[in-house]
This record gives sequence, structure tokens and C-alpha cells, in this order.
Amino acid sequence: MKKIILSFVLLTAVVLSCKTNSNASDAKKLNLNFESKSNSSVTGTASFIEKNGKVTFVATLAGLKPGEHAIHIHEKSDCTAADGSSAGGHWNPTFKKHGKWGVGEYHKGDIGNFTADEKGNGTITLTTDEWCIGCGDPAKDIMEKGLIVHQGTDDFTTQPSGNAGARVACSAIIK
Repeated sequence: MKKIILSFVLLTAVVLSCKTNSNASDAKKLNLNFESKSNSSVTGTASFIEKNGKVTFVATLAGLKPGEHAIHIHEKSDCTAADGSSAGGHWNPTFKKHGKWGVGEYHKGDIGNFTADEKGNGTITLTTDEWCIGCGDPAKDIMEKGLIVHQGTDDFTTQPSGNAGARVACSAIIK
């Protein structure tokens, strides 16, 4: 009887352990570093964490001019051009007009604006179920795209880019 109870306890511990570990492995995470572009001194990091069907994006930047700046996902994971133009245009797999995230039509890459404080530091966070990390769905998968920070503010109107000015930082969204 003791052997059966001990076996049951061990089996229960193994099952619970596997279940706990599988939840942890369900989360996908990418950590990225920005490269300065267009003769700027902008630096920073970004992370994408996918869990329970939602992706949370956080970018933290320094070296910006105080005020509003736009950030977008662009078509290509190519940051080789000095001005960031090698990243292409906004990522727009659904062929919508450029706009403000969550309002009317917008590109899947139209993240939006954030504020840099008087020291040039800024942070932006967005959580969405419209992106995935490496899922293979061309309308949702952010892998192999570029992340661009702009010198100015996205006006959410000008087509196709929002008239946000020079590309001051770039990061490839790759593993």
C-alpha cells in the first residue's frame, strides 16, 4: 500500500511539474537593441513577449530630442542604411491605409507616438493580439521586420507613413 501511495505522489509531482514548465515555455520573448541612424545619438532596447495569444511590446529609448516621436514596425529587418531606409516602408500585410493604432484603418506596423522627457528618454508599451512571434501567419508575424524610431511625430493622416520625419534608430526583429 505504501508503495502505491508513494508512486501516486511521485506521479502527481511529475505531472504538476510538467504542467508548470509547459506554461513557462508557452511564452516567447525577443530582446532587441536599437542602432543610431541619420547621425543621431539615439540608443535603446525593445522587447516583445508573447503569452496567451497576446504580444506585449516595450521600447525604452535615450538620446532623443525632448517631445513626441513616432515608432513603427517596417517591412524589412535591414538596418544597414545610414538613414534606416533599408528597413523599407511600414509593415502593412493587410493593405490598409496608414492611421492611428486601433482607430479605423491602420497598418499592423503603426505603433504610434511616445514622449521623450527633457533628458531625451522615452518609453512606449503596447499589448495586442494582432501580432505573433514566429507563428508563420504573414498577417501577424513580426519576425524578420524592422523597428524604426522617427525624429518627429506621426500625424496619423499622411499616406503612407504619417510624415514622422527622419529615422533616428533601427532594430531588426530577429532571433
